[in-house]
Amino acid sequence: MSRSLRALGALAAAAALAAGLTGCLAGEDARPAAVVDADGFALNLDWATYNPLSLIVKDQGWLEEAGYEVTWSQSLGSSKANEALRAGAIDFGSTAGSAALLARANGAPQQIVDVVAQPEWSALVVPADSDIDSIEDLRGKTVAAALGTDPYFFLVQALEEAGLSVDDVTVENLIHPDGWAALQAGAVDAWAGLDPIMATAEAAGAQLPYRNLEFNSYSVLNATEQIIAEHPEVVQDVVDAYERARAWALDNPAETAQILADASAIDLAVATKVIDEREGLDVDPVPGDGLAAVLAPIGVIQVGLGDVASQDAVDDALATLFAPQFATAATDR
Repeated sequence: MSRSLRALGALAAAAALAAGLTGCLAGEDARPAAVVDADGFALNLDWATYNPLSLIVKDQGWLEEAGYEVTWSQSLGSSKANEALRAGAIDFGSTAGSAALLARANGAPQQIVDVVAQPEWSALVVPADSDIDSIEDLRGKTVAAALGTDPYFFLVQALEEAGLSVDDVTVENLIHPDGWAALQAGAVDAWAGLDPIMATAEAAGAQLPYRNLEFNSYSVLNATEQIIAEHPEVVQDVVDAYERARAWALDNPAETAQILADASAIDLAVATKVIDEREGLDVDPVPGDGLAAVLAPIGVIQVGLGDVASQDAVDDALATLFAPQFATAATDR
């Protein structure tokens, strides 16, 4: 059990004892012990430059103001966030929808509790002087991509649309910053990029010869099944903070871009381009049919690649991946 959940459990036990001493009976205006007082509750959340809402929640300190003790950890990609969720290092993690599906289909005890955005955050990136003008030109080339992340599945779908497969290219499994570094160094011919690093690459002269919004899955927030089951009120507080951040971001795009620029160490103009043109924050936060429709074909690809054992595993994952009650409650207020 993570440090955060041990702390939550201890506080819940203390609250339950106090309720017993005062003779409080269930049903008499009682609330679950986990929400008696947020003071001292320890949470482990990630922040990620590909999730601007996480940056706003962190920057504004709303959870800390509410009394939570928050440990923030940076996720450098969906696969890393999934690893941390599975290890219990974080209670909430930022991933692409495709990566969340992959993790769930392989038995990870996590669910999507909030849809962050529908961004165009991935595209094919090549150097300014590259002779690669299309996906077809990738045959026999080396492409950097972080396995298990949205850019990787973007690449796979793009190759399939062009009549190719991953067997027609050499994929170098590199996390997103390293993929851009490898492209700059000439170690790879192309990179399946991710914003805001991709926008930085574009500003530096790199070209995006292939873009397709339909091959970008949603950005989502995941929570461990343990914290969902044992402390749903805490999950609600986090999702409420995320939805507060969404409203703030939509009302304050310039400030949001500045927060992204500072967190990513990128030029403000690049961050502004990401927020204004590619982030897609104005989206329904409730995970449901729209997200499922995007993920279903990606699940088929995951099975075909051998990343998931069977289609049944994908179907089961899609049936259990969403915990929509928190975003629904947040938007109904």
